[in-house]
Amino acid sequence: MRAVAATVVSLLLAGCAVQPKQFDAAENRDRAADLIARSTAGQEAITGPVDLYEAMARAIKYNLDVRVEMMSVALAQRELDVKHYDMLPKFVASLDYSGRNNYSGGTSQSLLTGQTSLEPSTSSDKNVLQSNLQLSWDVLDFGLSYVRAKQAADRVNMAEERKRKVMNRLIEDVRTAYWRAVSAERLLGKIRELETATQTALDLAAKQDKMGLTAPLAPLSYQREMLGIRRDVQALGRELGVAKQQLAALMNLPPNTQYTIAMPPPMQANAPLALPGVADDATAWLQIAIENRPELREVAYQLRANDQENTAALLRALPSLKLFGGLNASTNSLLYNSNWVGWGAMASWNLLNIFRLPAEKAQIKAEGDVLDQRQLALTTAVATQVEVSRARYALRQDELDTARRFYDVQARIEGQIDSGFKAEKLSRQTLIREQMNTLVARVRYDLALADLQNAYANVFASLGIDPVDTSMSTSDPVPELAGKLRGMWEARNAYAGNQQNARVAAVEATRNESARTESARIEPTRVEPTR
Repeated sequence: MRAVAATVVSLLLAGCAVQPKQFDAAENRDRAADLIARSTAGQEAITGPVDLYEAMARAIKYNLDVRVEMMSVALAQRELDVKHYDMLPKFVASLDYSGRNNYSGGTSQSLLTGQTSLEPSTSSDKNVLQSNLQLSWDVLDFGLSYVRAKQAADRVNMAEERKRKVMNRLIEDVRTAYWRAVSAERLLGKIRELETATQTALDLAAKQDKMGLTAPLAPLSYQREMLGIRRDVQALGRELGVAKQQLAALMNLPPNTQYTIAMPPPMQANAPLALPGVADDATAWLQIAIENRPELREVAYQLRANDQENTAALLRALPSLKLFGGLNASTNSLLYNSNWVGWGAMASWNLLNIFRLPAEKAQIKAEGDVLDQRQLALTTAVATQVEVSRARYALRQDELDTARRFYDVQARIEGQIDSGFKAEKLSRQTLIREQMNTLVARVRYDLALADLQNAYANVFASLGIDPVDTSMSTSDPVPELAGKLRGMWEARNAYAGNQQNARVAAVEATRNESARTESARIEPTRVEPTR
């Protein structure tokens, strides 16, 4: 007894001695090195210029936000697998040992006379080992486990919808970053070259002003204009300067990875907007969005799981029936039968659950009402997002068309100025100013193109149309996955182009028919010759 008491006291004191312990510097250093190494481990090396579809494939395959959502789906699936086992009967093996320092004897006393009718006796050894192998099945537990398994299955679907949402946002960000990186790859070198020429022109204008070679207002006005252009160029360059790093982060490339951007073919400013199998109609678009948006699907699964909670509450209010049977064995030598088979049934009913049921059903109804209002609010938000995405895409088309026309005009102006400079009719300062204006116009055109690409991806995201299909897997190699993405998106673009051509042809046919009708309605007028 003293030894047992000393052991218990020692354990209690050891438990009370536990204190907070922070990681030391070496542990933090090792942890950081491990995280950095594992965050970009196992990636396929870049072997050439990265085009849009390879960037999308690498983002889908290696982006850590997508991996987190994929792991969440896998976790939800594992939880569902565990719920399946909860529906099975319980098959329990137990081993029970008991011992004492003397016998647990007993006597019998008469209830009538109060006299002891038997001398002390025992029916158990000092040390007894008893084993039991029992199979039991609770009908109520089975019903509740079935409901919980169905709810766990809906949680798998919810995790899938959250993954779809992250994937849509990721592809939208990749398209924007890629086109900005294209602009940076094409123009940042030119910006640096013209920066030097601009500084030379500014220095010359300042020197002319200081020496009084021209009227004071002319060089000051020139400096103001050049500094304004230079400020615009620096602001645009700042926007483009981090685009390549942003794209690398979306692809989860290791830090300081050097790679080049594949230059895409030029894009038409009047690129069409149409979706395969979807009518170009606001009502049809809204229907598609409500059917496919992951946020609304997630709430729908939550509602279904909440409805199943009504069944669970009703089952908890019912009586429980437990059936059991098993094999038993004991080392007690005083038992007549030391091995036996036992079976039985047991029913129990917590009557207070009946009074609790109305409150539970009211709570479940309130949760359902909240979810229903949430999906109504999401429906309104989705409808707004769809209309905004349509309007935004049309606006970006107009902006790109304006930027393209502005760039064309500015390029022609620069050509005229260059010809005048070569003919020694215009100064180098004037040429540098127009070269800077042309550069600004080109950067703004490229940014308008990037914004249009982002708006195009945003249309698909607002409709809930997946940027990948079921034939694609993150286990595919990057080139194979990029090829599948290219085929899917080019098919979308080809369908959109055919739709646009058909609409243009229909409009032209209508105009021609109207012109013929109008000309037939007007009577020919005789014109007298002028003397």
